[in-house]
Formats: sequence, structure tokens, C-alpha cells
Amino acid sequence: MQKFRFPTWLDRALPVVGGLVAFGALYVGGMLFVGASPWTLDVGYQPKQPVPFSHALHAGKLKMDCRYCHNTVEVAAFAAVPATATCIKCHRGADENGIVATTAVRSKSPKLLPVRESYASGESVQWVKIHDLPDYAYFNHSAHVRRGVGCVSCHGRIDKMEEVNQRKPLSMAWCLECHRDPTPHLRPLDKITQMDWVSTETPQLVLGKRIQEQLHLKTKENCSTCHR
Repeated sequence: MQKFRFPTWLDRALPVVGGLVAFGALYVGGMLFVGASPWTLDVGYQPKQPVPFSHALHAGKLKMDCRYCHNTVEVAAFAAVPATATCIKCHRGADENGIVATTAVRSKSPKLLPVRESYASGESVQWVKIHDLPDYAYFNHSAHVRRGVGCVSCHGRIDKMEEVNQRKPLSMAWCLECHRDPTPHLRPLDKITQMDWVSTETPQLVLGKRIQEQLHLKTKENCSTCHR
């Protein structure tokens, strides 16, 4: 019986097929790597909040300082979510006598109903956390803002956002970029919450270096700083 022989053109096709298989493996591996990275998973995260709070209006148009609502940012590890008592100062509804203060802003708006209900019941508004680091990573807000790192460096232009979303990956590699060279992000302490501030009189890298020296900031990397 005559033996079967593969056609000779298969020898010429094998390198092409092998190349396609290798390219396919690299493509799939690359897509999985990018798809599972913090750049893809977290950036742009914008959950629906119980109250459609506009940072563009409050921080942007009205120029409210970040620390009015997030009042622990300079003294604690966490930037506190504003208490209902803070919101109700401006958006207070009618009191027990049905009288609405003349200074009340949109006190009957249906969008602010969860705030009024929270104030009446004592139960917190169920805000959804956006910038949420893993439990194994320790981050201290006060340690950053008291050393010249502005809010905009990590949160982006909050003052232009109708609804806040995550603009930075918050990955370890992203954090290390700043820890290795913080000069592009350092600013005077009185400009920490000013979103649109840029150094005009002194080049940013020169100013950043000066602030780094004044505050004795070191770029030494230590795992225990974030992983305790």
C-alpha cells in the first residue's frame, strides 16, 4: 500500500501558521493584561449616587473650598464624606413650624429629598465611595496635603465634574512615580485646594524642588509606608 505523503506546500505554510499562532497568543495575552490593569478597571469609574451632587457647581462655579465638606483631609487619613448637617446648612427644609429659612437653597428640590430624609431620621446618606484603595494599601490624606500635594494631582479637575469619576489609576506604579519624583506635583500649602492653580512666576520643577527641600521630603522607597 502506498504511504501517504503530506503535500510539500505544508512545509512552506508552517512558518506562517506558527507566526499567526504566536501573534494570536501575544494579542490575547496583551488584551488580558491591559483589561485586568488598574488603568482599565478603575479609571472612569462613576457610580450612581443617591444625590446628584454637582462638584462643577459647588467647587467650580461657587468656589467652595474642598475642606468645607471634606473637613478632615488635613488632620486624618481619610477625607471625610460630608455629614448631612453640613449639607443642610444651605439646603434646610421647613422647620417644625413649617417655616423655611430665607437663606435656604433649593429646600424643596426632589433631588435633595435623601438629604432632608437623612436629617429628619438621623440615618446617613448612603454615598458610594469612588476612590477606593485595596485594604492592604495604607494611604494618609493629611500626610499628602500638608506636604504640598494638591487635590487635583490625584482627583483631577473635580471643579469641572458634574458627577465625580475616578481620573487616575491609583495603582502602585502610579503612586511610585510621584514618590520617586514628587517635584511636578508640589505646590504652596495655601494652593492645595485651588484646582486651576499653576505656577506662573517660577517653573514648576524649580518650585517643586524648593518645596521638597523646605519640607524635607525624601524620595526613599519603603514598602512599609503603604503596606503596614
